[in-house]
This record gives sequence, C-alpha cells and structure tokens, in this order.
Amino acid sequence: MNKSVWLARLFGIAGILESLVALALIVDPSGAASILLQSSLGAPGDVIGRIAGGGLLSLGIACWYARKTPTAPASLGVAWGLLSYNVVACVTLAFAGTAVASGGFLALSASALHGLFGVVLLALLILGDQAREVL
Repeated sequence: MNKSVWLARLFGIAGILESLVALALIVDPSGAASILLQSSLGAPGDVIGRIAGGGLLSLGIACWYARKTPTAPASLGVAWGLLSYNVVACVTLAFAGTAVASGGFLALSASALHGLFGVVLLALLILGDQAREVL
C-alpha cells in the first residue's frame, strides 16, 4: 500500500475514534475521566473536559475530511497536528497510568494505542512511500 492509502485509512480511523471520545467528553467529562483514570473531575475539570472534547471533535472532523485527499498540503497539516496530539496523549496517559494504581491498565493501554498511532503517522510523514517496507 502506498502513503496515500495508509494516510486515508488512518484519517478515517482517527476521525471516528476522536469524535467518539470527544462526544463522551462533551456529554459527561467526569464519566469519561472515571472510566479512563478511575477518578472523577470537579466543576473546573468538567469545563476543561468539555473544551478538550470540543478540540477533539474539531480534530476528528478535520481527519474525517482529510481522508478524501490524504496527500494534499492541508491534509498533511492535519496529519502533523494529529501526530502532535498523539505524542502529547501518549506521554500524558503513560504518566497518568503509572500514577493511578487501580485504573492504570486502561490509561496505559490508551497510551500505547496513541503511541502506536503516532509511530505509524511519523513513519508515513517522514519516510513517505518507503514506510510501507517498514510497516
């Protein structure tokens, strides 16, 4: 498979997953935090969670539309933005997972998923079509 096919698939997967997580954060940020980290949020955390949900929804929508033209300059910008989000999410969830005794497994699993997604994106963005040999 070439770079455009891989990017289109990753954009589609990210568009769906990020939008679902975004909706969970917008509707019930404390519930989402409770599932992932075994900890609830206070009132300020709910506000921040909903704002984060709005940002993730925006990223999900951008990914969904970028899948149609995955190698266009704007779509590559979405890919770099998605990569930066996945790096931050991977590191943050890894630290949270090691700090939260009872809910660490789910946070560490989510961290690993973000890390894997980030590695694949980085390979596609840096190596381009040569990434298919690595992947």
